[in-house]
Amino acid sequence: MSDPITHDPEGPAPARLAETFAEVEDALLSRWPETRLEPSLDRITAFTRLLGDPQRAYPVVHLTGTNGKTSTSRMIDSLLRALDLRTGRFTSPHLERMTERICLDGSPLTDEEFVRAFNDVAPYTHLVDASEAHPLSFFETIVGMAYAAFADAPVDAAIVEVGMGGAWDATNVADAAVAVVLPVAVDHERYLGADPVAIAAEKAGIIKEGSVAVLAQQSLEVAEVLLARAHEVGATVAREGLEYGVASRVPAVGGQLLSLQGLHARYDDVFLPLYGAHQAQNAATALAAVEAFLSDEPLDEELVRATFAQVTSPGRLEVVRRSPTVLLDAAHNPHGAEATAAALEDSFAFDPLVGVMGVMADKDYEGVLAAFEPHLAHLVCTQNSFERSLSAEALAAVARPVFGDDRVSVEPRLADAIDRAAALAEAGEREGAALGSGAVLVTGSVVTVGEARTLLTRSR
Repeated sequence: MSDPITHDPEGPAPARLAETFAEVEDALLSRWPETRLEPSLDRITAFTRLLGDPQRAYPVVHLTGTNGKTSTSRMIDSLLRALDLRTGRFTSPHLERMTERICLDGSPLTDEEFVRAFNDVAPYTHLVDASEAHPLSFFETIVGMAYAAFADAPVDAAIVEVGMGGAWDATNVADAAVAVVLPVAVDHERYLGADPVAIAAEKAGIIKEGSVAVLAQQSLEVAEVLLARAHEVGATVAREGLEYGVASRVPAVGGQLLSLQGLHARYDDVFLPLYGAHQAQNAATALAAVEAFLSDEPLDEELVRATFAQVTSPGRLEVVRRSPTVLLDAAHNPHGAEATAAALEDSFAFDPLVGVMGVMADKDYEGVLAAFEPHLAHLVCTQNSFERSLSAEALAAVARPVFGDDRVSVEPRLADAIDRAAALAEAGEREGAALGSGAVLVTGSVVTVGEARTLLTRSR
């Protein structure tokens, strides 16, 4: 039996083969974290070259944007699989387990498959570490694993979500057949800046020569940047609101009923079991991306209806418990929080709605608090288990001037915070209101929502 791979916070774990998922997880986490970046494609280029450039073995649908990437990726994946194509999907960050980042045919790799994917690339990691100024990061390593696993499967199409930005994101060693740019707003200011135009220029880097650029609704200045990039490289453009879009949308029990204008046809009576106008727009963008990927022919309307009716997006206004209702939403920036708040008003009638929020210290949590304040009767401040998490008390200190002292509580332990919020939701139901009208919203961070999901779904 090989020696166990030990965690070394100062550098990458030795490049030896692993036997268990825990060993792989520790080896990956010993590398530079996703939050420590050195903008360059040199390391991932060297890595994928040693692996035989697996990202060139299949066509890629590449997605960037500030919010909506994972939901849209899942929709694209579902549509392509419904068309009998074998798919690989890479998304980040994961919600509960690292294996979620690499999916084949819609399902995360099993622990055994994840270990195999790591072992396939591990012998090459130390060669890159030794030849570059900085070692491979966690994200670069798992991107290499995903690209190699997709080539080994093999897949007919890969749906790949950027980790951050676009041009120098490690995923961008692939040249997209279809480049999807979802709405661009401000996030990751430390790395991308606070100027949406500069952020758009970075995200536009996934649009390559020969790509079809599917562009979701953008502000005018952002749209100009994206269109200039498409013109520069000679990419074909499909724009939401012009070439495709949401023709109509009506909230319905369990989701919404849509009419979607695709690139080649209109698709009516499409039920989407997700909430909010932003998810309807994600569905239209996913549909346009698949149409662009395939051909000039429209998709079968019944296939589109059947596929969208089965779509899921965990942690995105997901109802995980009743009595009281508990929803999970991974909104972690003001743009995402505003979309979630609008969806709550659009699709639910909770009274009271109590928030549980845990955020990362490097995010614009002031903006997130402001977006949710009109919609929450009370806020329970908490924290997640990551080192980057802002303490519950520090979040409360910022929340009190926004919500008022009497609308803010502090519970550092997430489980306690959820219990307290549930009690407040049930106690606050007004006389004459429908039984069970109170609800809890857990939000503020993908990590917080992932940990809450584990607590709430595994204890059923």
